Amino acid sequence: MSDAESLPEREAMEFDVVIVGAGPAGLSAAIRLKQIDPDLSVVVLEKGAEVGAHILSGNVLDPSALDRLLPEWRDEETPLKTAVTDDRFYLYGSHGSMRLPNVLMPRLMSNHGNFVVSLGLVCKWMAEKAEALGVEIYPGFAASEVLYDEANRVIGVATGDMGLTREGEPGPNFQRGMALLGKYVMIGEGVRGSLAKELIRAYGLDQGREPPKFGLGIKELWEISPEKSQPGRVEHSFGWPLADDTGGGSFLYHLGDNQVYVGFVVHLNYKNPYLSPFEEFQRFKTHPDVAQLLEGGKRIAYGARAITEGGWQSVPKLTFPGGALIGCSAGFVNVPRIKGVHNAMASGMLAAEKAAEAIKAGRAQDELTAYEREWRSSSIGEDLKPVRNVKPLWSRYGTRLGIMLGGLDMWTNALFGFSFFGTQRHGKPDHACLEPAEKHQRIDYPKPDGVLTFDKVSSVYLSNTNHEEDQPVHLQVKDPALQHSSEWTVYAGPSQRYCPAGVYEWVVDGGTEKFVINGQNCVHCKTCDIKDPNQNITWTPPQGGEGPVYQVM
Repeated sequence: MSDAESLPEREAMEFDVVIVGAGPAGLSAAIRLKQIDPDLSVVVLEKGAEVGAHILSGNVLDPSALDRLLPEWRDEETPLKTAVTDDRFYLYGSHGSMRLPNVLMPRLMSNHGNFVVSLGLVCKWMAEKAEALGVEIYPGFAASEVLYDEANRVIGVATGDMGLTREGEPGPNFQRGMALLGKYVMIGEGVRGSLAKELIRAYGLDQGREPPKFGLGIKELWEISPEKSQPGRVEHSFGWPLADDTGGGSFLYHLGDNQVYVGFVVHLNYKNPYLSPFEEFQRFKTHPDVAQLLEGGKRIAYGARAITEGGWQSVPKLTFPGGALIGCSAGFVNVPRIKGVHNAMASGMLAAEKAAEAIKAGRAQDELTAYEREWRSSSIGEDLKPVRNVKPLWSRYGTRLGIMLGGLDMWTNALFGFSFFGTQRHGKPDHACLEPAEKHQRIDYPKPDGVLTFDKVSSVYLSNTNHEEDQPVHLQVKDPALQHSSEWTVYAGPSQRYCPAGVYEWVVDGGTEKFVINGQNCVHCKTCDIKDPNQNITWTPPQGGEGPVYQVM
């Protein structure tokens, strides 16, 4: 890219608080700040073309945090319309299923009182609430750089330059990014955000913590036959098609209007480089229980997103000089519940309260130490601590035994307030769990039928993904030679399988294998940044507004 000194100086805008990401955490923080002090100036940057465009989640929403943030919401017109009425758990085999009695499930696993929602629509509604309070929201602006002062304190962020050519040079429509300066900066980019990753590294926020852990969630929205629709029914399953040593599970969430969310999660600590989460999801839909539900239906949306799974042990230090990590940038997902939105919202609210206190006291650009000190004793910690061993037990002992032990551990935590297992460690990061191809057999996945199962190209089409061709590639390979010598030669090119959008290909060109990046397909799931065995691929935000445009996901 061109020398920054040769570019025009950025225009700067000053605020009390700058928030990166208009997801549940960022919007909750913005709303809470203005509730506390209407005179605070608050701005939210959102890389999606509109609020909600890049939001993808299950989602069965636990409204506990929303009840605290906007207690009047139940008397208003909102996107929370479908209350859970039927809660089911299944163990899948290749030809059938076994329903697990609800009475065996720890109380925290119950979904009654929760709502099946489109999280994107919830965020749009929250954005309207925030703007009514005076929050400025800038969609289509990707925060691409952290700004520091001479004392190494965070003083703001810069949005990405627009109109750069593929070579990184200013094009005819070049526009310099803006600097947004704040007394405090809150990073709520979601999972594996580029700025959060930089800040964790720069300030050593992960010291003394377990490695972060992740899953890949893939989701479709289907319109099904009216006689099969059961609004409010929530089904979770585990088992087939995944092998016992590969963690993951599925969900079927029935909305109104004959719609159902069909989702599949694969834990990214899997070993076999020939495994394809996308293809496993397609296989899942051929299970008799799922196939009969979808028969005669129509797939109308598709998306994918990484999920934080490290929980209690992996949450980094949340504060740094000048700001804080909130939401999935920190990693507050409760793995067995498959829920994190309520904790993301609670983290945004807690950080906002501490920032408002600091500003009222005349402080700026210091550490919000009370936020870091108090989160574990807050509702977030109360939610995450009792389930802290479920993920490591699952990873260590496999699906069936691991889930049984995890269930026992949740029961002892709920009934007696302690764990026989103490606090288990996660061990290796996900990229280090992948094993060389020579240790595994290729997996022969069936071809899609175009009715129940599909290919990646048609799926990406349904995500409304778009990237301008003539711009710098936002997926950066640090060492191309290493990509061939290791990712291809040792691991048989897993990037072309772990990516759920067909971004990566290995093609033969003149007798030599060539690594091809189809960046225009990227749905911003961040799996490549997580699972590449050499950590040789870095995801960075493309030009603001680009990527998927999810409507109801």
